[in-house]
Amino acid sequence: MSRWRPAQPRSASYITAEGYQKLNEELKYLWRVKRPAITESVREAAAQGDRSENAEYIYGKKQLREIDRRVRYLSKRLDDMTVVDRVPEDQSCVFFGAWVTLADEDDRQHRYRIVGADEIDAALGYISVDSPLARLLLKKSVGDEVSLQKPNGSEAWYEIIQVEYQAYDTSL
Repeated sequence: MSRWRPAQPRSASYITAEGYQKLNEELKYLWRVKRPAITESVREAAAQGDRSENAEYIYGKKQLREIDRRVRYLSKRLDDMTVVDRVPEDQSCVFFGAWVTLADEDDRQHRYRIVGADEIDAALGYISVDSPLARLLLKKSVGDEVSLQKPNGSEAWYEIIQVEYQAYDTSL
């Protein structure tokens, strides 16, 4: 059995201004604060002598590799991102960045925001623009109904109750 896996489909390169700022702050923190602190601890551990049995040195080097990997990923990802910082002209339709309120078959309401793949957070109601539900909702408007095929084979129906956009802070 091989370890080969098919390539994952590329996620959308869109991100909200808030998401871009958050990822950029993480990158700056890792590069300016965390990496220098870990580098200093590795230097101190290396000064203690034998590095082959020095757990602090080995663990510190592992942390540096993880930080460097994350820094490389964030740097490449942020360079490739398209920041969506404008509200669309037609605010009655669902587009990237929209807050969408849905009613399910039992009249329970669910509120989601369509964001980039790097911003998803179920607790906040942020869903990826690449998710099945978001793809169904895009370009729909209030009153439209969508049918979502769930992984267990059942079908869920939703009606769009409200579409709204928040004003973007252009000072970012």
